[in-house]
Amino acid sequence: MSEIQAKIDEIETEMARTQKNKATNYHLGTLKAKIAKLKSELINGPGGKSSGSKDAGRGFEVSKSGDTRIGLVGFPSVGKSTLLTSLTGTASEAAAYEFTTLTCIPGTMTYRGARVQVLDLPGIIEGAADGKGRGRQVISTARTCNLILIVLDAAKPLTHKKLIEQELFNFGIRCNQEPPNVKFEVKGATSGGIAYSEAVPQTRGMSQEVARNVLREYKISSAEILLREDITVDQFIDVIEGNRK
Repeated sequence: MSEIQAKIDEIETEMARTQKNKATNYHLGTLKAKIAKLKSELINGPGGKSSGSKDAGRGFEVSKSGDTRIGLVGFPSVGKSTLLTSLTGTASEAAAYEFTTLTCIPGTMTYRGARVQVLDLPGIIEGAADGKGRGRQVISTARTCNLILIVLDAAKPLTHKKLIEQELFNFGIRCNQEPPNVKFEVKGATSGGIAYSEAVPQTRGMSQEVARNVLREYKISSAEILLREDITVDQFIDVIEGNRK
């Protein structure tokens, strides 16, 4: 795993050195595709597939109940356990030291006739998506939620919110985003190459050349692509990966 992380760090360093302009868009797109594939392999094991991999970061075994599920995500000792107790009446141990909660504690509240399951998840740390602490278990469980509530300590910097969002992003969770409005269909090897079209002008880095370079990284030589909205290269990679939440 450390070898994969070293490759990721090397590519990220190259991206940081690369000046961002129209001329380098295709190169940056290729580098982003390389990183996405490596991170998928880092999280899910060789092949990058979440199914059947022992390293896929299985979440805590908590049966779903009620009409919807909310996960409380945050750094250690920010008040998740206290909030769960206040909302649901479920006792979740709280103390003045970090990592009080070591597993997932579920509770249920009722709101306008709906039964809402609330999960108090253990605190995560920077690098959680890469396996630090029990981060993969926590974020894997967060993926099963209909809504994620980021709990913050008001006395700490607001950058903590961005750090948590980045950890969720690195594990394939796209907070407050709709799936890109893109038609993407892989064709058979003899179906005539890449058919690329845009229903709206692309101003955020996408182009036919960028799309072809990204697909080359995924060893896709025949596909139909229709961009129905103005998207980024990262969003296009999300569509190809097909496992974002």
